[in-house]
Amino acid sequence: MPAAHMLYKFLGPLALLCQLLWPQTSQADKEDWTLSTHYDGKRFYNSDGSDKHLGDVSRFIWTSLANEKPWPKWRENPPADPITERVTSGLRVTYINHATVLIQVAGLNILTDPVWSKRVSPVAFAGPKRVRAPGIPIEDLPEIDLILISHNHYDHLDTQSLKAIRARQEKAPLIISGLGNQKLLRKLGYETAVELDWNESRTLGETTVHFVECQHRSGRGVFDQMKTLWGSFVLETPEGNLYFAGDTGYSPHFREQGERWGPFALTLLPIGAYEPRWFMKDVHLNPKEAVQAHLDLQSQQSLGIHFGVFQLTWEAIDEPAEDLASALIDEGLAGDTFWVLEPGQGAALEKR
Repeated sequence: MPAAHMLYKFLGPLALLCQLLWPQTSQADKEDWTLSTHYDGKRFYNSDGSDKHLGDVSRFIWTSLANEKPWPKWRENPPADPITERVTSGLRVTYINHATVLIQVAGLNILTDPVWSKRVSPVAFAGPKRVRAPGIPIEDLPEIDLILISHNHYDHLDTQSLKAIRARQEKAPLIISGLGNQKLLRKLGYETAVELDWNESRTLGETTVHFVECQHRSGRGVFDQMKTLWGSFVLETPEGNLYFAGDTGYSPHFREQGERWGPFALTLLPIGAYEPRWFMKDVHLNPKEAVQAHLDLQSQQSLGIHFGVFQLTWEAIDEPAEDLASALIDEGLAGDTFWVLEPGQGAALEKR
């Protein structure tokens, strides 16, 4: 392997190490949050106790050098679909990139985990670098009313993108995330930022937003690992219930949430960043598990997210979509049950 290529491959794992060792914190306030099965007064936990330790991370980093499948340096997007200013009947989603989706429902414009940055990393010189442009330029967004932040990892809580969104609007969107993120979000200009524990909610217009359990972790540096809460979102809307998973491994929480909130009109489920399984299984779905989550949630329609933009793990760029297609066939489900959209492509569900 040429020396330059070896160095380039080393920079991605190096950025992950920087994320663990970087002396940055999420700036979580020292709050007297209620003790629970997932919070002991010092840190948060997954219900099954799953976690990753420095030895696991070190093994993943060094084995990645020899096992990552090659990705293209760049891939062009097809022309983007036009964006509607508001949707008052039915539901429309536009896949922008990674876990960033514009949801338009009940007159609200909702943005999930917005990321427009070139890299998702604590440092500008290294780390996962995008190979596709965002499907919609940030300046072409309609006015955003609500932003959902699933957790504080760099590929989901992108401070530069949040600053840019805030700067272009006179009125700040309502931004909702898990416990411990409020202070950072307010520093970015979101004075009304809301932080929620699992099973807490907030209402905006005709939509009620519930922050619910998922299986993942948090941290932006060595000093704040598991100090802020991760989660998924359930949105109760006049057009049916919606689900944004964020990042998650597979666990019984999907079936429990399907029984409580289902059926869902639409679920946004991650399908990428899943290899190697020994390291990623606890925190990232693979496509087969995403299909099972679709079934557990009693979803009428799903949309794949978290794939094909940043090389975070070992699988090839097109492998998530290919594995998803196979998993749908194995379950006897039609391919269009689970949308896989190009960045900038939109899809609509008619009024119920």
